[in-house]
Amino acid sequence: MSYIPHTDADREAMLKVIGVESMDELFDRVAAEVRFPALDLPPGLSEMEVIAEMNGLAQANASANEYAIFLGAGAYRHFVPSIINHILLRGEFYTAYTPYQPELSQGTLQAIFEYQSMMCMLTGMEAANASHYDGATALAEAVTMAKAHFRDKRTKVIFSPGVHPQYRAVARTYHQGSGMNFVGDEGSASVADLAEQLDAQTALFVVQYPNFFGQIDDLTGLAERVHAAGALLCVVADPIALGLFKTPGALGADIVVGEGQPLGIPLSYGGPYLGFFATREQYVRKIAGRIVGETVDTHGRRAFVMTLRPREQDIRREKATSNICTNQGLMALAACVYLSVMGKRGLRQVAELCYHKAHYAAEQINRLDGYSVDMSKPFFKEFVVTCPRPVAEVNEILLEDYGIIGGYDLAQDYPDRPNQMLVAVTEMNPREEIDTLVEALAGAATHDHSHHHHHEPDAGLG
Repeated sequence: MSYIPHTDADREAMLKVIGVESMDELFDRVAAEVRFPALDLPPGLSEMEVIAEMNGLAQANASANEYAIFLGAGAYRHFVPSIINHILLRGEFYTAYTPYQPELSQGTLQAIFEYQSMMCMLTGMEAANASHYDGATALAEAVTMAKAHFRDKRTKVIFSPGVHPQYRAVARTYHQGSGMNFVGDEGSASVADLAEQLDAQTALFVVQYPNFFGQIDDLTGLAERVHAAGALLCVVADPIALGLFKTPGALGADIVVGEGQPLGIPLSYGGPYLGFFATREQYVRKIAGRIVGETVDTHGRRAFVMTLRPREQDIRREKATSNICTNQGLMALAACVYLSVMGKRGLRQVAELCYHKAHYAAEQINRLDGYSVDMSKPFFKEFVVTCPRPVAEVNEILLEDYGIIGGYDLAQDYPDRPNQMLVAVTEMNPREEIDTLVEALAGAATHDHSHHHHHEPDAGLG
């Protein structure tokens, strides 16, 4: 039986509002020749033939493994242990729905509870949700939370220009009608200079750690200044970096958000990803999204339930304070499995590998004629390279002649940074790849791009 959402009366009412008599009349506006075009379709195929055809087309796709990838800027190629997919693809998890009914959902609820607990440890916060769509929406929800906390009495949000430009854009889009005004990121002010803008109107001060350029800003004393002005401090963090560096909680943050994709989630052409959101206990009632708590059932056994939120969040849209979909539960599960498999030591090891490989790459590139690396601040796994020609040209040479996906062109978001490339190095880049990148950059400096020769994409790459 087909599901028809509208009754005849519904349809009549809608047609009346539009001002037409019938459905046919509604479609009269569409030109007849495009309404039923003749389709040039080949004859039908058997399943066996379709599979052969589809496999042929799939072979034409380039796989990520054919390229050396040095592109990050918010989405990173980290190793994903095979156990993650084995757990995710179990039917109980893969087809799970919003866990309203605790008596049917203990497994999913426990996994979310464990995820929240690990995110709290990682960020140094006391409460976490599970979860937002991605890092950008998690930041937008942090602004929503600050707005609610100050009951619209404070409307200023100070953004550091070192916060991911797309995160800032999403936060502005979310709040374009909410009366919040965003300042600080119009120029290239340092975090210390931005703190001068704190006043009685400021609701939230946002910094990124490491910042968008891969650098670790000195945040000592920042929380005290933010709190002295009566505002909240939000830190956008890289979860892998937190395996190695001080937690944002230890630095005095009130809210910690970020992109959980590095925690066992593949690049997947941009999604689905995982926005993590953690905060201090005192703000827990203001958190958007799902929170799972631990309790005991009538027999005194440990049990898990969704807590601190009405069901409206999932079923009555007009009453909801935020919208979260079930798929995010699956991404939170991936991060939960990743963190539990890696453990504290494994996570630290990944972070150390990123750190050392990135520093090896930066030192090699900095020696090249025509190139320089910004070493003014400590950095983690990304660094800024000033190139002898536009980044788009360098990247084209890297891709076509060496099978390398180069770094991010900063001029796209920072017009005052022409010819600057943001390079990311993770545990997935073996030394040979880094050496090939250095060789390729040296070649790109003098390369006459008008008549270049082609290598196979995987030439010389492990």
